Amino acid sequence: MPLTQLIILALIQGITEFLPISSSGHLILLPNLTGMADQGQVIDVAVHVGTLGAVILYFWSDVRIAAIGTLQLLAGRRDTPGARLALGLAVATVPVVIAGLLLKLTGFDEALRSIAVIGWTMLVFGIVLWWADQTGPEVRTEGDWGLRDALIMGLWQAVALIPGTSRSGITITAARQLGYARQDGAKIAMLMSIPTIAASGILLGAEVASTADAAAARDGAIAAAMAFVSALGALALMMRLLRSVSFTPYVIYRVVLGIILLVVAYT
Repeated sequence: MPLTQLIILALIQGITEFLPISSSGHLILLPNLTGMADQGQVIDVAVHVGTLGAVILYFWSDVRIAAIGTLQLLAGRRDTPGARLALGLAVATVPVVIAGLLLKLTGFDEALRSIAVIGWTMLVFGIVLWWADQTGPEVRTEGDWGLRDALIMGLWQAVALIPGTSRSGITITAARQLGYARQDGAKIAMLMSIPTIAASGILLGAEVASTADAAAARDGAIAAAMAFVSALGALALMMRLLRSVSFTPYVIYRVVLGIILLVVAYT
């Protein structure tokens, strides 16, 4: 694959994975709107690995706590902050895993990969994010996150399997409606991405492990490294901006892009 295309794909995945504007939607749009060849599953796995590494590094202290908490859960303890965080992340991941398997087995995942679907989800869920951000109170912090909220946010996260919805966008929407402050809601949403991206990477990786060759492995390594750098930068920028800026700029982008895609799809 040309180096230019690898860089473009990695930058798109890295920047859009954690911003509430849908990475899957942008990756589907790239070949549809530019005529580029589809990147294939090897590159999909690679860029997922890159973004996974970025979020783990950025939230390393919380990841470490959750990892220790997982061991505590296995030992039968649920009374520590780490165990509660690990259990919450597990509960939040179950709905998207089940929904993802159902879509895969029924073939509906391919049917949803259209410009019209992405246009509608960009537009509708952008407006929903704006509404939740403007009306949701900021009365709760990450320390208030429990199993009920984990399940609710997990169910919302499953909706992000529809291209254009945005996994981070829909989980942040849920967090704001549950009353979490912007930064706290975004942090929870980012932590929820770790097991979700890992599960997706494992599923895709199992499919391509037997077909990848040396050239594909090289392209994948380049894409993963670029996705890691761009994702880390985008994540750090968004978390910093949330101290003083709402989600409105992302909403405006989603609405404008959604309208453009609907015009393209229906004309």
